[in-house]
Amino acid sequence: MDVYLPIANLSVNGLWIVALGAVTGVLSGLFGVGGGFLTTPLLIFYGIPPTVAAASASTQVTGASVSGVVAHSKRKGVDYRMGMVMVGGGVIGAGIGALLFRFFRSIGQIDVVINALYVVLLGSIGLLMAKEGLQVLRGTAGKQAARRRHHPLVANLPWRWRFYGSGLYISPLAPAIVGVVVGILTMLMGVGGGFILVPAMLYILGMSANVVVGTSLYNILFVTIATTIMHSLTTRAVDIVLVALLLIGSVTGAQFGSQLAGRAKPEILRLVLAAIVLAIAFRMLLGLFYQPDEIYTIYAL
Repeated sequence: MDVYLPIANLSVNGLWIVALGAVTGVLSGLFGVGGGFLTTPLLIFYGIPPTVAAASASTQVTGASVSGVVAHSKRKGVDYRMGMVMVGGGVIGAGIGALLFRFFRSIGQIDVVINALYVVLLGSIGLLMAKEGLQVLRGTAGKQAARRRHHPLVANLPWRWRFYGSGLYISPLAPAIVGVVVGILTMLMGVGGGFILVPAMLYILGMSANVVVGTSLYNILFVTIATTIMHSLTTRAVDIVLVALLLIGSVTGAQFGSQLAGRAKPEILRLVLAAIVLAIAFRMLLGLFYQPDEIYTIYAL
């Protein structure tokens, strides 16, 4: 079933795009990562321009996040107060990201920037998650994990609030700053930001593991909505046909992933996600050394 994508100016196999959306949905419900970190690179590998892939993927992540938040909310796995603080920071970050996106696009380097960010961030996060996953399986990280608290820098920030859902008493500046970073990445890379947000919530904020996935999806939901609006008004790179195909699979996939999350062992899930992240990072690294057909992105006003 071939479908024409007007913004991408490309004909694609619609069933393949729906299947990709389903995989994204499963990852969203299972890991709380939104799935955009996988969607954007695979769309680029398929031949869709990076600008269109990034803008459209962030829109599609919104649908997957809605389904995932509902599922985790039923199990009381969402810290809404923490989520709202991060959303506020995320909206500010999305605005900053929109300005950066337009700047790099104006000088014809946005494609290179997107690929380079994926290599650096996915590689770093993948190695960190793989290291901890292996330590847990070997039984060498159990005591450290049980005593995990927020980062010392977070403890020194002023104006502390109580976040009852996460069991924390910390400054709202910490989750707000995390939200700003995630908002910038969402705008530039078309990701929900969960692959950065989940480790940050665990290792920097010291949140309880049982609310990390649901709170991550809550943040991703609203930040990707803001990102979609900004992309539509500024870059005009959102391909609505592509988004619709991705959404068909992702909404159902998120429910399935949320059910699996309650049954699978966390350390196994962490290793699986780390392997996926590192594989994508390696593929993007190879892509940086390929000679492109065009050195610069040509954009007609």
